[in-house]
Amino acid sequence: MSFRYIDTLATPENVNKLLALVDRVAGVAIETNNVFDIEDALKDSPQMQQCLERVSQDPASAQLLEERYMGKEFDLEELLKLPRNSLGWTYASLLKAMNYDPQFYRLREIQSDSDYVTHRVRKTHDLHHVLTGFSFDDYGELGVISVTVSQINYPAFIVIDLISALLIYLSGKQKEGIDNYLGYSFDVASLGIQIGRQAQPLFGVKWEEALDRPLEEWRSELGIVPVTSGQWSWYSRPLLQQAIASTE
Repeated sequence: MSFRYIDTLATPENVNKLLALVDRVAGVAIETNNVFDIEDALKDSPQMQQCLERVSQDPASAQLLEERYMGKEFDLEELLKLPRNSLGWTYASLLKAMNYDPQFYRLREIQSDSDYVTHRVRKTHDLHHVLTGFSFDDYGELGVISVTVSQINYPAFIVIDLISALLIYLSGKQKEGIDNYLGYSFDVASLGIQIGRQAQPLFGVKWEEALDRPLEEWRSELGIVPVTSGQWSWYSRPLLQQAIASTE
């Protein structure tokens, strides 16, 4: 029977690891406002150690981690002065249109490698939306976090990916314009994993030092094939299309 492979996974050791992981995030709702609680709950977990090992496998990422590079904070008004269609200009144009705060994330005192990785993931998350094309709402969120899951096994995003799908299934929730929301969720997460596998490692990039470079140049260099159509793309949002529309 083909299901016997489950026996090799459901060992007492693995079941205990699963229960320990669940226990770490027990009582934390899986919603945007509590993502930081999930990250904090997993900061010293074995899963976070696996993430750090994955980060260290890429030389540029390992160097960034060793330096604990911070870079300048993102100032939208300053970034809007950059050349049109540059990464920084596009980022600022989109965030300003949505009234997003680039410092939306919970600050953490950097005392360890896990603190640094968490801070860096938080700071660059919306840049990843811009680069990959995944929308900034819940239609595209599972896609963009799956890019990070694919590249560095970031544990909080793995938990969100898996539990979100389970909650969608248990609730029977549907979404306007989508026939099968659970299937959609698997599709968008799979697409994010595919993009992450094809792209160069994103963690080790010092974005702050080259935000004036064209967005398309960054994508080409890093091997990112963005999603530019469909419900899961920010390119499909009229407000954001208007924000980056040429005035020429």
